[in-house]
Amino acid sequence: MIHISEAAQAHFVKLLEKQAAGTNIRVFVVNPGTAQAECGVSYCPTDAVEDSDLKVPCNGFDAVIDADSKPFLVDAEIDFVTDQMGSQLTLKAPNAKVRKVNDNAPLKERVQYVIDAEINPQLANHGGRVSVVELTEQGVAVLQFGGGCNGCSQVDLTLKEGIEKELLNRFAGELAGVRDITEHQRGEHSYY
Repeated sequence: MIHISEAAQAHFVKLLEKQAAGTNIRVFVVNPGTAQAECGVSYCPTDAVEDSDLKVPCNGFDAVIDADSKPFLVDAEIDFVTDQMGSQLTLKAPNAKVRKVNDNAPLKERVQYVIDAEINPQLANHGGRVSVVELTEQGVAVLQFGGGCNGCSQVDLTLKEGIEKELLNRFAGELAGVRDITEHQRGEHSYY
């Protein structure tokens, strides 16, 4: 589920000393499963804990997670880092924007998950995105580019040297290749 480092737990204990007895920490995701997903941490008084909440025991408190946020906090990590610039609490939630799929989910869903979680955030830097249209019987993922990728002069390089290499490595023995079916038309939206 979620991992909270010893340093982060110690930091939370210090913060909770100034709160009412029994106060815990709530970890949540606002707009889970969307590009606008944001993770947060707040105080959670005892009267704010719901029956459906998940309680993750920590040293001296519980981390409370609501049922809606739970699937989006799988593999999340909270740490408290100190360096020459000072100290900060970090929260990494790789599945906040996309719900993690099971390892035994259909191949198309697993491929789309990798695209949504790892590839589309990189393409978004250029205003682009990609999605799986279908998975052929031969094991070829048919992809559709959009946004700034549509008409981009580097789309072939992105497809073959980036996306295809990553997906074939990740799904070795299951995926035979990728194919782009986008009718690329240059326009104002295209990234050059």
